[in-house]
Amino acid sequence: MFDFSSIGNFHIQLKEGSTTCTAAVQYYLGRIHTTRHLNAFIEVFEQEALQRASYLDQQWKAGSHLPLHGVVIGIKDVLSYKDHLLTASSRILEGFTAVYSATAIDRLLEAGAIIIGRLNCDEFAMGSTNENSVYGKVLNALDETRVPGGSSGGSAVAVQAGLCMASLGSDTGGSVRQPADFCGIIGMKPSYGRISRYGLIAYASSFDQIGMFSNNIEDQAALLQVMAGADEYDSTVSQKPVPVYDCQPEPGKKYRFAYFPEALDHQGNDPEISAAIRNKLEELKAGGHQVEAVSFDLLDHIVPAYYVLTTAEASSNLSRYDGIRYGYRSRENDLDLSNMYSKTRSEGFGKEVKRRIMLGSFVLSAGYYDAYFTRAQQVRQLLWSRTRAIFKNYDFIIMPTSPVTAFPAGEKINDPIAMYLADIYTVMANLVGCPAISLPLFKHSNGMPFSLQLMANRFDEVSLLKASAMLMHQP
Repeated sequence: MFDFSSIGNFHIQLKEGSTTCTAAVQYYLGRIHTTRHLNAFIEVFEQEALQRASYLDQQWKAGSHLPLHGVVIGIKDVLSYKDHLLTASSRILEGFTAVYSATAIDRLLEAGAIIIGRLNCDEFAMGSTNENSVYGKVLNALDETRVPGGSSGGSAVAVQAGLCMASLGSDTGGSVRQPADFCGIIGMKPSYGRISRYGLIAYASSFDQIGMFSNNIEDQAALLQVMAGADEYDSTVSQKPVPVYDCQPEPGKKYRFAYFPEALDHQGNDPEISAAIRNKLEELKAGGHQVEAVSFDLLDHIVPAYYVLTTAEASSNLSRYDGIRYGYRSRENDLDLSNMYSKTRSEGFGKEVKRRIMLGSFVLSAGYYDAYFTRAQQVRQLLWSRTRAIFKNYDFIIMPTSPVTAFPAGEKINDPIAMYLADIYTVMANLVGCPAISLPLFKHSNGMPFSLQLMANRFDEVSLLKASAMLMHQP
C-alpha cells in the first residue's frame, strides 16, 4: 500500500525499492477517481502522468536522482502548461490551449516532478470560497457542507484529501493561505518577486504570487528551492540570489514576535480563534521568545485599499479577453463589433468577475482616480513604511489567517462585502510584498481546523520556514 508523508520520505522509499513513481501515480489516480464529487480536479492528465512516471522510474534506476523526482503535483487552473487547456475556471477562456509553460512549471518538470492535473478555482482567482467557478463549487473534504476557501480551493482540497503530494496555487490577497486554513494544511505565499509570474494568468499584477500547499514545512522548502529565482521572462521577479531553504529549527533559537491587539480584539473574530492565538503567544513567551503587542491603527484601511487597487489592475488585465483572438465568443451572428465585445464579455465572465471589473473601471475613471486609486496607493506606501519599521525590531508578525473557520456553502455568496472583509488578515502580506504562511495548529469546537499566520520581512523565507517548523513541532 502506497503511503506518503513527505518528499524526503518518498525518496527514501524509492531508494529502498519499496515503491516506484508509477505506483505513486496509480495511487493518486485511484484517489482522484473515488473523490470526484469533491470537484477539486477539472482535468486529470492520466496517461501523460503514467508515461512520465515510467520514464522517471527508468531514470532513477540509471542513477539520475532529481530534487523532486517523481513528486506528484496538481496545478491551479491559472498556470500555463504548454499544450494543455487553460481556462482560469472561466467561460471566457473556453477551449483555450496554452502555447507555453509557466517558468514555475518548467522548473518543477526539470526537477523531476509529475503534473497530474488542473485544479478548480474561483474564476480568475477572484473569490474566497471556490463557488465562483464555471466548473461548479469545490467541497471541503473535512465537511462537505462547508466551503474549502478560495480562490485556490481545488489546490487546497487536493492536498487535504490526499489526491497529490503537493499543489500550486496563486495568492493575490490570501488565496493560498485562507484555503489552507479552511482545509487544515500548510499554505505559503513567498515574497512578491521570489517566484516568476511568467505564465501565471494575471488578476492584479503587483499583488499576484505563486504559492504552495503541502502537509509539512520540509516540502514547502523543497518546492520553493526549485521554483525561486530570477527569470528573463518576468521583469518584476527579484534578482536576489536564492539561498538554501534549510527549514530545520535551530536548537535554542529565540525569536522576536510582534502581534497586533487590534487584530486579536477585532469584533469580526470568532472568540475561539482569538483565544487560541493568545494562548499560543503566552506559550511562546513562556518558552523564552520575545512576544510584544504593537499597535497598528491601519488595520481597517487594509481591505478597502486592497480592493481599490486589485480591482483597478484587474479591469486592465482582463480587458484582453474580447472573444476575437481566442476563447469564448458570443454565438449571436448579427452583432456589430462593439455589441459583439459587450455580448461576449457579458456571457463569458461570471458575476463576481464582472463586479470587480466594474469596480476597477470606476476607481480608474477620470472623476474618481485621485479620490480612490491615488489614495489607495498612498495607503499602500504607508503600510509598507509601518511594516518595515516593525521588522527592524521584530522577526515576525503573528496574526490569525481568517477571522472565522470554514463556513457553510452559500452562506456569504450573496453578501460580497462580508466576503471581502473576511480577507482582513491575509491581504496585508500582498499589499507590502512580504512572505506569509498559514500553519494549521488549532481545532475549533465545531470540528474544523484553523491556523496561525506568520509574516516575515521581504525575502526572509529562510527564517519564516525555520520558525514555522519550530511552531509545527511544538507539542
